[in-house]
Amino acid sequence: MPQPVPVTVSATLAADEALARRRSAGEAVVPLASGEIGLPVLPELRERLAGAAGLNAYGPVAGSPELRAAAAGYWRRRGLDADPDLVVSGPGSKPLLFALMLAVGGDVVIPVPSWVSYAAQAALAGGRAIPVATRPGEGGVPDPEALRAAVRSARARGRDPRSVVVTLPDNPTGTVASPGTVRELARAARELDLVVISDEIYCDLVFDPADRAVSPAVHAPERTVVTTGLTKNLGVGGWRTGVARLPDGPLGRDLHQRLVGVASQVWSSTAAPVQAAAAYAFAEPPEVLAHVAASRRLHATTTRAVAALFAATGAELTPVRATCYLYPDFEPLRARLADTHGVRDGAGIAALLAERHGVVLLPGSAFGEPDTSLRVRAATSRLYGEGDAERAAALTAPDPLRLPWIRDSLDRVKAALTDLVADRPPTRGELS
Repeated sequence: MPQPVPVTVSATLAADEALARRRSAGEAVVPLASGEIGLPVLPELRERLAGAAGLNAYGPVAGSPELRAAAAGYWRRRGLDADPDLVVSGPGSKPLLFALMLAVGGDVVIPVPSWVSYAAQAALAGGRAIPVATRPGEGGVPDPEALRAAVRSARARGRDPRSVVVTLPDNPTGTVASPGTVRELARAARELDLVVISDEIYCDLVFDPADRAVSPAVHAPERTVVTTGLTKNLGVGGWRTGVARLPDGPLGRDLHQRLVGVASQVWSSTAAPVQAAAAYAFAEPPEVLAHVAASRRLHATTTRAVAALFAATGAELTPVRATCYLYPDFEPLRARLADTHGVRDGAGIAALLAERHGVVLLPGSAFGEPDTSLRVRAATSRLYGEGDAERAAALTAPDPLRLPWIRDSLDRVKAALTDLVADRPPTRGELS
């Protein structure tokens, strides 16, 4: 009898639960593990949701006509042709990504490092994840040459890779793959007959709008699916809403039919009130654009400040260009960390910072790195405040780094990193 696929709890969600337990126990914690965006809901968005509370019918599996039309317009304004009839909504982009893996079938090429759920979803969908390293400083997109070699090798061994997942911009690194790399990736996908699943949920959080990520749908429109949602740009993760844009043509229409079939059996339809609010958001009225721009400035300011603290230790860190993530590598300090603290991997760094200083982040191994890697992922999105009042102040402050709660968190991170790279461990008195 086949055994169930082993499933572990998502590393980021497990970190959220651990954070809640520590805080309920009265511990002072600096939360750098979760990628949840800690910002208040835009008032107009809240009003749209409340006004739609009476919508209690299932509605179309693919989503309401209003939401699909608004999402298509959103993509058109970003240079991607989009047919509302080829848009599918779901209860978050995460279920959509999993449903797409089910609909495509086979094995899935994923970048290394990559978001914590891609590999697990590939296994749950009945395939295997085929990890392929990214180019230095270009997270989220597997190196196209290495991709070719990995897919050909997998097929020679009897495996069946059918898709490749990319993340533009990237979680966990906060970087953006170059247009040239994306173009090469699209060419390789066409040569290898792979569907490209492009997770673009962070596309509105590139710090410099002129630096916007190029979607592989520009170069391989006939085989690229694009997913996005409101979780990151508008900070409404608890609303669980996402959309997928399927390519026009035979492949896309067949995939659309299978994706809707999966959706009909798994979630029936996305919550109708949330769809109504999402349609308003994807139409991008001025207040939505202003809110997203303010959140982007806050992410840029805070993330760059935290990045500077890591860089000051001597860790290697590619400049962060988007999102609220940074991905420092302490490999240059390997000997010092081992001699001073007995730390030999990212998990050791995370454990030391959490236990000694209450600074909670995740090791690179959670994102597909080898266990021996000294990389860690830090997320700044929970530093903005504990409630809506503080978070709203952070969103509108001319200099959010001067706010006492953000300043305090930065000071604690600095102290923790100073201890981490010190030539000797601190004494008990220095820690107290």
